[in-house]
Order: sequence, then structure tokens, then C-alpha cells
Amino acid sequence: MKKNSLYTLLLAACCTTAAVAQQAPEKVKVKHKRGKTEAAAAEVTPPVKLPPEEADWANVYGASITQADLREHLTVLASDAYEGRETGEKGQKMAAEYISQRFKDLGLTGPVPNSDNPYLQHFTMERSTWADGGTLKVGGQSYAWLKDFYAYGSSPFQTETTVQPVFAGYGIEQEGYSDYAGLDVKGKDLIILIGEPLNAAGKPLLGKDGQGSKWGMDFRAKSIKAAEKGARTVFFVDVTPGSDFAKASARMAPYISRPSITFLDSKETPRSSFFVSPAVGYKMLGTTSATIAKYQAAVNKAGKPVSGMFKPAKITIKAPKKKEQFTTENVLGFLEGTDKKDEILVVSAHYDHIGVINGQVHNGADDDGSGTVSVLEMAQAFTKAKAEGHGPRRSMLFMTVTGEEKGLLGSEYYTDHPIFPLERTIADLNIDMVGRTDKDHEGKGDYVYVIGSDKLSSELHAINEEANKKYTQIDLDYRFNDPEDPNRFYYRSDHYNFAKHKIPVAFYFNGVHDDYHGAGDEVDKIEFPKMEKRARLVFFTAWTLANRDNRIVVDSNKP
Repeated sequence: MKKNSLYTLLLAACCTTAAVAQQAPEKVKVKHKRGKTEAAAAEVTPPVKLPPEEADWANVYGASITQADLREHLTVLASDAYEGRETGEKGQKMAAEYISQRFKDLGLTGPVPNSDNPYLQHFTMERSTWADGGTLKVGGQSYAWLKDFYAYGSSPFQTETTVQPVFAGYGIEQEGYSDYAGLDVKGKDLIILIGEPLNAAGKPLLGKDGQGSKWGMDFRAKSIKAAEKGARTVFFVDVTPGSDFAKASARMAPYISRPSITFLDSKETPRSSFFVSPAVGYKMLGTTSATIAKYQAAVNKAGKPVSGMFKPAKITIKAPKKKEQFTTENVLGFLEGTDKKDEILVVSAHYDHIGVINGQVHNGADDDGSGTVSVLEMAQAFTKAKAEGHGPRRSMLFMTVTGEEKGLLGSEYYTDHPIFPLERTIADLNIDMVGRTDKDHEGKGDYVYVIGSDKLSSELHAINEEANKKYTQIDLDYRFNDPEDPNRFYYRSDHYNFAKHKIPVAFYFNGVHDDYHGAGDEVDKIEFPKMEKRARLVFFTAWTLANRDNRIVVDSNKP
């Protein structure tokens, strides 16, 4: 506005002078005679030049993120040749090489010291798989592995062990409801019911607005709580009406047979989760289905835990695991900033997936090939900007991590062994699944779920919203940002390991679809126009974060 007003005034002044000259030439002549020097000076005064408007460089370089480039990279990384990018396997190594070569070609610096490839952060993991010979005996009766029981996680039962389990109801603890009140479970093996209590209307008692809570949606919440309480293992019993243990076991068998991965020096409390059929569960509790139903009805009526009606029987169990070490790697590309180069903005995605299951390659085009190639395109846009004299003020770390599918392991390793001090890291923008549409948005306009943007920094949240308002105009859906959301997506991707260290994060996500972790997650189902727009939104947010005068504040601590 100021530039336009000045121009108008100058133009008006020039027009007025010309008009005066036409209407009163004698006066001008007199003036000329009286002050020749003054008039001469006026004749040679150059016109006022207004400075050109500064180009919108964010828009210029954001436009270099294209559907064609995204497709080109994704067609390679999500091809059968990469064998599903299983952590530690051939395909994951191939993907790491592809990404690191792309970073190198773009002119990014490989920041990893003492590595055979400065773009690769190697680390050693331990792979464990369930061995043959698992057995479970209750009351003299034997039960079979993968038919009557199966397990996830670690196993303290490498050899045959006799166990006296303890019943812990639904295994829930939150304000106003605790199955652990007055119960000593340290070092014990617990029997816990799958599901959660219901109210008089038959709706989940502990969920928000009658919706299911995390306790009923995800067994891991119960497993984590049991481990926090010091329990050694949990035996889950599913007596939910309509459940079919045999079908569930058959469906889960391929996943159970796949290896689990942990750090060699892991300090995390190991979690052991066993699942037993209802028949085995009744035997373990020394009861019947009718008595279980009576117990559940009593809890529902009371709206709180009630005394157990069971006397668990001793069991004998053997569930051995075999272990081996292997090396995997994160891939890092660094772009140095200008006047604020000591501050680092991280843009992340995981490039691993779940490999080959039952002979089918699970290519993970959306999960998370889409995020990986979005990071590559953002790296291209920022390096182009720098090459043309418009590089970011803050430094950028483009990072694709491994082991996300195994428990956010690659990002955990980086935040425990950072290349750049975490106190210099201003934020992490994490991209995990941005190439598809979930059922809630079918037939609707462009959208993306944004998770965590306000949990540590109100400024990050506002910057992302402003970037969307100015450039992309898509629906920002915050439903999964609700701390009561039973899906707990905030805790399920790599940004969380930065958030644990009080580094502001934003997680971009398109939601779950029918091909999630399935063999159908292929490139031909990716919606590249939507993916392009989502990647550009992340870029525009990153551009502001990297170039603003002040580092964003950490001014909140929301759950």
C-alpha cells in the first residue's frame, strides 16, 4: 500500500506541473528568468524509481514439487525389485542407496562422521523370531502354538517354565478406574480380558462420547501399562461375543512368524504379550464362559472393577526365540543455512516397510513410499533455491529413517545419537502416508490429517495453518490430534521421538485405507495430485520455519 500511494502522489505532482506549464507559460518564463540555476536543476532531476516487489520465493520453489517427479521416484522405491523394504534386508539396503545417491546428486552434504557413506547412519540391531517347539500346558492338557496360543514381543520362556498367573481384570488404569488398585503385579504374569467395560446403554464406559477408548481399541495400551506396573508377561483372553480365535490366529500367523527387532543395548522394559483361545483362557482362570459373562456384567453394572471370581491355575509354558544381529541405516542429507545456520529444521519420513509375506511383496507405496519421495522432492526444492541465491536461513536436515515398522527404531536411534545437537533442532515435520484417501474423505475435497502441531508450539500450529490458507487451501483435519483418540496416531510415527525431547513436531497423514499393510498398497493406487498438494503444504510450512526471524517457541505441553 505504501509503495502504491507514493507512486500516486508522484504521478499527481507530475501531472499538476504539466498542467500549470500549459495554462501559464508566462509565469514559468518569469520563474526561469529569476532562477536559471534552479530551473536547470529541475530539468535534469531523474524520475523516482520504486523498488521492485520481492518475488514470492516460497511459491516459486514450491512449484518445483511435481506429480511427475513424485511418481518417478515412487515407481522405483515401491517396485517389486525392492522386496517391500523390510528392515535390514536387501530391499531396504537398495532403498538406502537410492535415497543417498539422490541426496548426493542434489548437492546435499552427507553429515555422518566416520561412516563408509557419509549419508548413512549405520547401527546394529537384534532380530528375533519365534522358534519351533512352543508349548502350553494347563491342568495336564497340552495346547499348540499358533492354534491355541501365540505371542508378540519378547519371551521369558526360553525353556519350559511353570507360572502362577494373576488375574487383572481388563488391565485398565486411568482416573476413576483401576484394575491395579491394591494388586501387586511386579514380576508376575497377568491374565487380562480383551475389550473394555460397557455402560447401561451398551456403549464403552471409558471412551469419549460413547466411543471406544484406547483400552478397547489396542491391546498395546494394556501391555504398556502392565510393563509399567512391573509385570513380566500378559496373557490376553478374548471372550468378546462373535470373536473367532482360530480365524484370528490363522490371519495373524504370517505376521507372528516375521522377526521382531530391538536395539542391542535397549533400556526399554521388554513387553511380552501372549494371546490364548477362550477355551485355554477358561482353563487358566479355572472357570467357565458363564462365569466370565457374570463377571463382565458385574463390572458393567458397577462402572468400576469388582473382585475377581477366579482362582487361576498354574501353567507350564515354553516359547523360545532365536536371535541374530544385523546392521541397518538411516539416510541423512544436510543443507547448510545462511545467517541462522546453527539452527536445524528436520524433515523426516520412514522408508522401510514390511517386506514379503506369504510370497507376496508388500511394496508400501503409500506407507511410506509417499512420505519418502515427498522428502526427496522437498530436498530438491530447497537445494534449487539455494543454488539460485535464495537458500534457507536455517539449516535443513532431510532424513529418511529405517525401522519405523518395527517400533520407530530409526528415529529413536537418531534422537539418542543425534548428528546435530537436539537443542539446536527447532522442529520436525514428519510425513507418513500422504498418497491416498481414507473412507471418511471419499468423495470430498483435498485434505490431510495434521497431528501434534499444537502440542509443543502454538507458533508451529499457526504457521502451518497460515501456509495452507495462503498456498494450498486444503482441509486440515485435526480429529486424530485429540488426546482421547483411541488410534493414538500421535505415538505411532517417527515425529514422536522428537516430541519426547520437547522438539515441536507436525505429522502429516492421509489416514488408514483398505490396503494399509496389505499387498495392495501399490503405486497405481496413489493419487498424485493430492500427494503433490500435501507435499507442497509441508514445504511451505518448512520455508517459513527456516526463514523467519525468530525460532519458534516451545510454549505448551499438551498430551
